Amino acid sequence: MIIKTIKFLGSFPALKNCPKVVRPEYAFIGRSNVGKSSLINMVAGIEGLARISSTPGKTQHLNYFDVDEKWCIVDLPGYGFAKTPAHIRQSFKKMTDEYLLKRENLQCAFLLIDSCVPPQEADLAFADWMGENQIPFVIVFTKTDKKKSQKNDNFLTDFKNSMLQSWDEFPTYFITSSEKKTGRAEILNFIENINNAFYEKAEDIKTKSS
Repeated sequence: MIIKTIKFLGSFPALKNCPKVVRPEYAFIGRSNVGKSSLINMVAGIEGLARISSTPGKTQHLNYFDVDEKWCIVDLPGYGFAKTPAHIRQSFKKMTDEYLLKRENLQCAFLLIDSCVPPQEADLAFADWMGENQIPFVIVFTKTDKKKSQKNDNFLTDFKNSMLQSWDEFPTYFITSSEKKTGRAEILNFIENINNAFYEKAEDIKTKSS
């Protein structure tokens, strides 16, 4: 897939405010400071598209990016940052849960996992929640170029083993490095295949109704 244009559609505080366009959407979510903005910028091929900050918790709304007027990247608030006030965390959770559970355009959620740290309960619990609610998702391991990650060579095996304690099989996953662009082509190919199926189905429905 070659991306030609990306347009920022806006930041929306609730599902009811989200754009009305009917296009495939892909949500990016993970613990605060997991490298979400860097990954989105890498996938999009545009530095600075999503804000990168040393302070976790900066994403506070549903941030929409329209890609080639064919599909959308949706940047969701992170979770698991203890310094955020409880009422703010609850507000983020309500907004995120509503989007993931009810947004019909959502094709897949990309759950970002930090390869530099051992399996985190917050990540495992979030994956379980999406599975229980039948929300389609894949796993994206981030920061694999970092020295901490290289010291933790078993990050994939460790996370698999932890997750398979409650799952029958491990979800589709991607190994990424935002600095080295590792995993970009694989993620874009994955999205392109889903987009093709989405528009083929839409065309079939249109043909049958005409």
